[in-house]
Amino acid sequence: MDLESLSAVRESALDYFVRSRATQRRRQRMEQPDADEAGGWRDIAALGWPGMLAPESAGGLALGLAGAAEILRAAGEHVAPEPLLAVAGLSALLLSELHTPRADALLAELVAGSSLPALAWQESAGDLSAVPLACGCEALAGDAGGVLLQGEKLMVLPGAAASGWLVSARGEDDAVLLWMPRGTAGVSETLVPLVDGSQASNLRFEQVRLPADAVLAEGPAAQEALRRALAGGQILQSAELLGAGQAMLAQTLAYLRTRSQFGKPIGSFQALQHRCVDMFIHLEVAQATLDEVLAVAAQGLPADRLEAEASRVNARCTAAALQASRASVQLHGAIGYTQECDLSLFYKRVLCLSAWLGNASAHRLRHASLSRDAEAAVGSADWQGGFPRTADWAAMPEADFRRMVRAFLQQRYPAQLRYLSHRARWSEMREWYLTLSAQGWIAPAWPQAHGGMGLPADKLIAWIEELEQHGVARAPDQGIVMIGPLLIQHGTPEQQRRFLPRILSGEHVWCQGYSEPNAGSDLAGLRTEAMPARDAQGEHFVVNGQKIWTTLAQDANHIFMLVRTDKDARKQEGISFLLCDLRTPGITIRPIRTLAGEPEFCEVFFDNVRVPAENLVGKLHGGWAIAKALLGFERIFLGSPKQSQYALGQLARLAQARRLFADPVFAQRFAALRLDVLDLSAAYTGFANIVRAGKPLPASVSLLKIWASETYHRIGALLVEAAEEQGAVAGDQLLDGQSFNVLSPLIGSTAAMIYGGTNEIQRNILGRQVLDLPV
Repeated sequence: MDLESLSAVRESALDYFVRSRATQRRRQRMEQPDADEAGGWRDIAALGWPGMLAPESAGGLALGLAGAAEILRAAGEHVAPEPLLAVAGLSALLLSELHTPRADALLAELVAGSSLPALAWQESAGDLSAVPLACGCEALAGDAGGVLLQGEKLMVLPGAAASGWLVSARGEDDAVLLWMPRGTAGVSETLVPLVDGSQASNLRFEQVRLPADAVLAEGPAAQEALRRALAGGQILQSAELLGAGQAMLAQTLAYLRTRSQFGKPIGSFQALQHRCVDMFIHLEVAQATLDEVLAVAAQGLPADRLEAEASRVNARCTAAALQASRASVQLHGAIGYTQECDLSLFYKRVLCLSAWLGNASAHRLRHASLSRDAEAAVGSADWQGGFPRTADWAAMPEADFRRMVRAFLQQRYPAQLRYLSHRARWSEMREWYLTLSAQGWIAPAWPQAHGGMGLPADKLIAWIEELEQHGVARAPDQGIVMIGPLLIQHGTPEQQRRFLPRILSGEHVWCQGYSEPNAGSDLAGLRTEAMPARDAQGEHFVVNGQKIWTTLAQDANHIFMLVRTDKDARKQEGISFLLCDLRTPGITIRPIRTLAGEPEFCEVFFDNVRVPAENLVGKLHGGWAIAKALLGFERIFLGSPKQSQYALGQLARLAQARRLFADPVFAQRFAALRLDVLDLSAAYTGFANIVRAGKPLPASVSLLKIWASETYHRIGALLVEAAEEQGAVAGDQLLDGQSFNVLSPLIGSTAAMIYGGTNEIQRNILGRQVLDLPV
């Protein structure tokens, strides 16, 4: 479905849940847990929603997972009490997969709303396997045939409202799927009240005799259908969890804007703002992950890949919803701890959903297991083609693109530069930079019209991942990732002609001149002056002042900087954006050693430095708008998955060398971090698409910088912990014949949470500019 159609589905769902007073009906369910769960199903059937996933040939709406996810997300936003996920999700998905006459007949009844079949598959707590373990059936002898069923099933939803059960069992040779109407002899049912007011059933089958037509499918077809239905259901469950989390954030923001203490709205308190921002970040990453997984699932995946994607998004949305539920109760104070507050309904619904169909820990581990299998199948690069300078990268299959990049790195990247533990200097990376430049691959995100590769967002992520997995060091790249994109959007044609080709060729190496002593994150407080002047050589600026924390300025020959051009104007109105050749007389550069002992940062002093007037980007005194655009580029760059992927690769190298994956605690922590990085890539893709479309980045891009740097820091901390005594070793070590520095990611991530605007400043931006919390 296209975006317009998805939006229409969502609006229709939201309208229904508001009109039907879904939240109030959930409260009634909580107060009367024995009430009929299917009480509102007739209205659901009138909308056609029981068939939202059924094909049109069966009378369904054929919305696909993406369309159904919008309905489930809206249901989560209103804690709708109807068993949509269990019946219109799981059961409909299973029956739609089978394509047998009996299954088609059952699906038609489900679509019409006259039957609510429940899927009975789980046999032990925490089990995610679609293969029945103990519940068995055997063929009955005689002319009538049929089967005999024996065993148990747990947590079957819905409970008392179910008209019958779709039961998975183990036959003599393989899986079997059966239909069992309610009232079948030999079935005992125990209703289990759930925390959200709904019910589950535990079923026991004692010598249950079923006719031959009760067998819906058997063998590989039955197992494949069950696996795909469960994976699709887990994706839809993620959408409902996300909707509940988003609703809790909205309720909390409304409360913080109106509740006052000490004569001020409590939403103005920075500590509470930052708690809300963290809720927002988790939910936005979850939304990005859900969008990506739905897009991938629509391509038609094999069952194991679909299961991996389902576990990925379910773990993310479960964690985000749980975090939102706990934080929202805390931020509501005492009223949040009462059943009178609607928040309690969402809190309990999230508890219920997060425990059913596998919890977050189980899904992380399943994703890790399935991903290892997939990665092992990929193997090393087997690329037989060439390395084109330009191509239709969007049309190239991702697997081929990755093999091409991997082969190029194996053939061209210097082995001695793999896994560098320090920030690479220009002298080390110059030849590699020139190799990429000659290949036409030095600027993967630039438009092809300006000499870049023009990679779409998915290929850009693949590019980053392949470079990080190979251990490619980061070259001095401020020209590529910052000033180049800025000039493409805001530079004059003459500036583009003069500077862009020299960035691509490596003739110009750039650094950034933003920070100043005592200014910190307050860029508008800068004091470096650039006074307009004119002489025989023409119009120019005379620059005096100092910049600090200028990364690798000692290797650069050009600097882009913010300068004050009107001392009398208000702070943000008297600033301009200049480009300057660092070889100009009057410039002094002094390196500063970092916590790691590396001369990565510098102070740059300007003493009557002459800068040509044509090096002004944008309007005079209009530099603040340019600065904000550049900060957007910087934050999306700092929010890229590059550093975290590199650190995760280092952690994996250490874990393999020390056999740490055999430790279940380490394996769980690694699996969580791996998903943090993977889902960072999903969020990054959305913002990268905005840049690619030439649109200004929204203030919400700050969430990327926070998530990326804090994920990087968590990986670095676990790396040092996993290294044990080696975590105290200064400098490089050898690991499997390659250099390895245990401390480098931790120390580097410490800086990452400071530069580009501290993470606290980023949270302030999100709290005020995105969440609209009071000052």
